[in-house]
Amino acid sequence: MGGNVPCAVVPNANDDHQPTPPASAAPEQLSVAQHRAVSELLRVSPVADDLARRFQKAGFSLALVGGSVRDALLGRLGNDLDFTTDARPEDVLAIVRPWADAVWEVGIAFGTVGCQKKTRDGGVTRSFQVEVTTYRSEAYDRTSRKPEVSYGDSVEQDLVRRDFTVNAMAVALPEKTFIDPHGGLEDLARRVLRTPAGPEASFSDDPLRMMRAARFAAQLDFTVADDVLGAMKAMADRIDIVSAERVREELNKLLLSASPVTGIRLLVETGLADRVLPEIPAMRLERDEHHRHKDVYEHSLTVLEQAIGLEEDGPDLTLRLAALLHDIGKPRTRRFEPDGRVSFHHHEVVGAKMTKKRMTALKYSNEMVKDVSRLVELHLRFHGYGTGEWTDSAVRRYVRDAGPLLQRLHKLTRSDCTTRNKRKAGALARAYDGLEERIGRLQEQEQLDAIRPDLDGNDIMTVLELGPGPVVGKAYKHLLELRLEHGPMERDQAVAALKEWWAAQS
Repeated sequence: MGGNVPCAVVPNANDDHQPTPPASAAPEQLSVAQHRAVSELLRVSPVADDLARRFQKAGFSLALVGGSVRDALLGRLGNDLDFTTDARPEDVLAIVRPWADAVWEVGIAFGTVGCQKKTRDGGVTRSFQVEVTTYRSEAYDRTSRKPEVSYGDSVEQDLVRRDFTVNAMAVALPEKTFIDPHGGLEDLARRVLRTPAGPEASFSDDPLRMMRAARFAAQLDFTVADDVLGAMKAMADRIDIVSAERVREELNKLLLSASPVTGIRLLVETGLADRVLPEIPAMRLERDEHHRHKDVYEHSLTVLEQAIGLEEDGPDLTLRLAALLHDIGKPRTRRFEPDGRVSFHHHEVVGAKMTKKRMTALKYSNEMVKDVSRLVELHLRFHGYGTGEWTDSAVRRYVRDAGPLLQRLHKLTRSDCTTRNKRKAGALARAYDGLEERIGRLQEQEQLDAIRPDLDGNDIMTVLELGPGPVVGKAYKHLLELRLEHGPMERDQAVAALKEWWAAQS
């Protein structure tokens, strides 16, 4: 199945020849994919051809490969281009340095040289991010978290070690030959994920490919072949050998995809989630006290989908993580009450601690850990708002506690309503509308986004005739509480309140 075809995938402008599809493929689907590729690859052809001629002149081969070919066939090729070559990394550096605008060697230990190339066409400047990787193979052993890299001698040898057939296609340049030894074009038309070699061998080489299958299912709306799915289930424990950083990056790509719930379900179904994010499968069958028609796991996936629907400026990883993890504290806090109800008291506090622990283990940045944990901790705060009886001081505290996360907290709180009861859902939405309106009015009056005491530290030291020290911090905190409770004060009032507090301390 598949093979090498003299190719119109990157044709000359006057060349309308098309590659011959596999006999079992759907011709109309393949034709659409090929025409997409013609359009996409013509756009980058000057850059690709220019680079290929330089490699050819130096006695080496160059081919566009992997995700770049796949995305061209899907009509979604960006300006990130992946190439493979028989040239060794030091030879690649010698070729690209005079050609590129910038070169980096971060991945050179794995045979990859990166560079940037800017072009101008009709007054428009385009910037291409290029990676050139020497033909290679990778394998893990059970005692190492890093792949062992060995170089290959042919593009076919390189393609067989790729993760999936849809990523195991290449376009040899500059002659423009379409190379597809594993039927990737047909699998692309069928939207199915298979491995070039047997899935057990592929996943043994790099266990992270099992997570990548879930990511591609979410990102590209592909299904996973039965033998691949079986291997993922049988080999899930092999993911333990992969570094936390690589697992985190793959998880992020999944969460930022068009349909992350699809990928999460695959991780849970195969047992991979038990190894990398065990708090998610642990939520299954834990009944939600407000939404008895769903367990907490299903509820959390629905919240994630609804949060995505509220995003305004593209995918928001912080919001998506908070939506997925907001109820992970429920299994640990579940209690069966005498009246037959199920309670999860303080699950938001427990969940925030669990979130911090898991994200820290996955090596997320301190800022990301702090923000997601804080959203998990605050996600229930609104439910104390009830029918709108909060005082202005309670609204101020809500804004103060959310800080720069306020807009995300708005989205998370609204997404957390998954009830099928339209009357109840409408009442909750109206209540939150009312809270946002009150926040808006108070912000206009008091600049809530930057709530501070009416006197700063220097003012406190001047009024109390003190030097720097812990007492100044206590005084500042007292004035902040007054500000939250009563709103802004005139300076004379603030000075009087400070002196009254100081007299009480004395």
